[in-house]
Amino acid sequence: MERGQVAFCPFCGTQMNRLRPFCFSCGRSLQFLSGTEQAEGPDMLQQCIQYFNAGHSYAVIVDMMSCLHDVHISLRSLKSKLNDAGFFRRKDFSSTNVIIRAIRLELRGPGQLFGYRTMWQVLKQKYNLRVKRDQVMNLLRELNPQGCERRARRRFIRRTYHSMGPNYMWHVDGYNKLKPFGLALSGCIDGFSRKVLWLVCGPTNNDPTVIAHYFLSCVRNLGVTPVRLRTDCGMENGTMAS
Repeated sequence: MERGQVAFCPFCGTQMNRLRPFCFSCGRSLQFLSGTEQAEGPDMLQQCIQYFNAGHSYAVIVDMMSCLHDVHISLRSLKSKLNDAGFFRRKDFSSTNVIIRAIRLELRGPGQLFGYRTMWQVLKQKYNLRVKRDQVMNLLRELNPQGCERRARRRFIRRTYHSMGPNYMWHVDGYNKLKPFGLALSGCIDGFSRKVLWLVCGPTNNDPTVIAHYFLSCVRNLGVTPVRLRTDCGMENGTMAS
């Protein structure tokens, strides 16, 4: 920090005539001191509290404040400000009953597929709870033993496919195993009826114009347009998606 026109290194205490980017004694970076005055203010503190409640570590919060908000603050200053505001990592944990109710509520939906790490993040970000990760792991073993056993096997769990009706979802993909023989396949199937809408063998299935032509021809012949298209993120599907 600076005292009048004199600057001191916060790491080794060396006195300098003016603030420099690096300490000439210990070599530590002092660039964060240049943004100390800018870092003061309620907006900065509220943003740090928001990142703290989202479960980010202190080092990540410092990096995010620097990169996203152009606010430079040291790790020690961040911890001090959060502690003064009443935010601690290892204090004031939420009650076990509240945590159990939140976990049970998540287990009624997609939360039954969550591991303890994901559930820990959900509890902090969605329910604003302060909980230890080990506690979430132990509670999941008690509340969802079957799910924990399935995840421990590390096997793919097949899920049920649902479609709203005919022409609600069209699935488009290509087949490239025969390309060495000059055969490029492109196909589309209706997700509800399993009807093959087109299956074309051509010289290429990587050209976005060719795939878009297949799609427009199918729409023109059937006289209907699907509500949604499901494809991979290949470049050949870009024009059709547009």
